[in-house]
Amino acid sequence: MDWQCTGLRWTEDAGGPALGWRKGNRSRASALAYGTEFGFRAAGERRCSGARGNACPVAAVVPAGSTGGRCAECGRLDRARSVAADTIPDDPRTYRVYLAWFGPGLVKVGITAEERGAARLREQGAVVFSWLGRGPLMAARRAEEVLRAALGVPDRIPYARKRAVRAELPDPAVRAAEVTELYGRVVALEGGGAWPEALERLPCAPVDHAGIFGLAAAAGARAGTGTAPGPPRPVRAVTGLVDGGAVVGRLVAAAGPDLHLDTGAQGILVLDTRLMSGWTLAAAGAGTTGVSLPAVAVGGGGAQDGLF
Repeated sequence: MDWQCTGLRWTEDAGGPALGWRKGNRSRASALAYGTEFGFRAAGERRCSGARGNACPVAAVVPAGSTGGRCAECGRLDRARSVAADTIPDDPRTYRVYLAWFGPGLVKVGITAEERGAARLREQGAVVFSWLGRGPLMAARRAEEVLRAALGVPDRIPYARKRAVRAELPDPAVRAAEVTELYGRVVALEGGGAWPEALERLPCAPVDHAGIFGLAAAAGARAGTGTAPGPPRPVRAVTGLVDGGAVVGRLVAAAGPDLHLDTGAQGILVLDTRLMSGWTLAAAGAGTTGVSLPAVAVGGGGAQDGLF
């Protein structure tokens, strides 16, 4: 049995991105560094990535374009103990409520187990976030519902929207100010008695992930624009891997499950690593350049003909 990719991983210790791997019930991770060459060639068929740390018992073949990467049975097993699906209301762990900012006007509210910490926000691609409160699961869930109803803040955002607003970020001070302003509206709700009593409110402390993601340089904003400098705008996004398909490029950024790769003449490519889960990956091979995988133009919505 070969090692199969399990996608991008982020840790709580503020380290950079890493690719996860599984071989049976064994797992490991390989760290990624911005500015280095990244490449692989997909081999064979894409197999189910399993559920809750366990390998799929039948190693089922799954569609190349599925971001879940699981067969129907493993998908059901994974959801059977899912906080998002409200299947474990008696979970005794402490949970945290957060505000996550992805771009101008694009903010969501969510909850996560306290031990997951900021890693959960990096997995979602949150450029800035702040904790709101901590306490029992059902109190955290109630706070999430109150904020969604009272402030019009969603608890889910389609990933394509997150990716679309990531290309041009305002200055870090602007990002923090938007989160701080919304936090103030949350405090006002608490004063009106809408905040669950069992939930401890945490102070506003915006955390900015642009540096960890590689999305903004340390040198402040572009003169006169209020937009922080970062890597060039992505032009294409991979829609799925194929047997023998390869990608080679320089890693310039990573956010959520996405890798941003500079492929030279073909421009910046976004590779959603959820599409890599379940694949056996081999070295791209000497002389391999660019990309030979199906892709769409970022923001264009139309599939390109064949491979590019």
